[in-house]
Amino acid sequence: MRLGLSVLCIGYVLSQFYRAFLAVLTEVLGRDIGATADDLAVASGLWFLAFAAMQIPVGWALDRIGPRRTASVLLFLGGGCGALLFAAATQPAHINVAMMLIGVGCSPVLMASYFIFAREFPPVQFATLAALMLGVGSIGNLVASYPMALATELFGWRLSLVWLACLSIAVAIGIYLTVRDPAPASDAQEGSLLDLLRMPVLWTIFPMMIVAYAPAAAIRGLWMGPYLIDVHGLTTAQVGQATLVMGVAMILGTFAYGPLDRLFGTRKWVVLLGNLVCAASILCLAATVQSSAVLAIALCAALGFFGATFPVIIAHARAFFPPALAGRGVTLMNLFGIGGVGLLQFASGSLQGSIFSASGAFSAYAALFALFGLTLLVGCAIYLFSRDATT
Repeated sequence: MRLGLSVLCIGYVLSQFYRAFLAVLTEVLGRDIGATADDLAVASGLWFLAFAAMQIPVGWALDRIGPRRTASVLLFLGGGCGALLFAAATQPAHINVAMMLIGVGCSPVLMASYFIFAREFPPVQFATLAALMLGVGSIGNLVASYPMALATELFGWRLSLVWLACLSIAVAIGIYLTVRDPAPASDAQEGSLLDLLRMPVLWTIFPMMIVAYAPAAAIRGLWMGPYLIDVHGLTTAQVGQATLVMGVAMILGTFAYGPLDRLFGTRKWVVLLGNLVCAASILCLAATVQSSAVLAIALCAALGFFGATFPVIIAHARAFFPPALAGRGVTLMNLFGIGGVGLLQFASGSLQGSIFSASGAFSAYAALFALFGLTLLVGCAIYLFSRDATT
């Protein structure tokens, strides 16, 4: 099981990479195939929406087929073929289709490991194990920053994507060979996704899940690059270094949140206070959008660190899932988390594009960051009424 989880973690490294690497390709894709920042926002949003849409069938497959075949087949077909299509792209529409395929390929990897944690380990350990997997897997976030920018300059983005396709296929084969499916749930209870949606205790957690991951994922995965280029005039290499800083902050935040629910005896207040600080960082970024690049990068790092509550929110909801619905439960939460990113990416792309053309870069990015900060505050206000869970 340890070997299988290790290979799944490598798969999650790829998942983190694919959702974040567009930020450092803004300039080169604009030059080579005419892709604008708005085009890439759509492509990024499609990745997240395809990923989110797959969570319902992935949840069913985890409960009925198991993580081994679910993760390996989808990563092989979606991740491998999608990366090859990206490498061959000649127009923005090709990038859209490629990112959707890659999103499908990445959709089961983290949830396969979370399913194993939910079925094979004590519930009290879930948040720590989930944060550990998320934190280690977020190395992909780092590789998608300066290393990807460097590889693009040395080898070109097309060859880099070909090698990524080969790696995706190799990891998919590794998952098939090493992952062991957990034994069927001893709880004979029948149920469906609708049973989870009928649980009022989850209704105040869902909105928090929708908005909590979106700011860090969207800004790190796409908007940080165009912002630093348009407003502060940074080069591709400098953007790579800046996104590396934010990526490290996100990893450190994930590890920091892992044990906090056990340390303080609460999940609700760990999530709520962390996201309030995150919202304050984003709104400060919106208010100081024209200030120095150093301040902007520092605020991006702060929102990345304090916004890393994803595994704790899932652990909060996981406490209320029936054992027989563990797979569908964690994937349902992932659907809301990743789907929220996709929806806000579409909204942010439209907002940024319209204001940019009318009022310029400063106003466009101030409005963009305000959108993320205010939606996060709305999620926090609803989450305030949630029921806490510590076991």
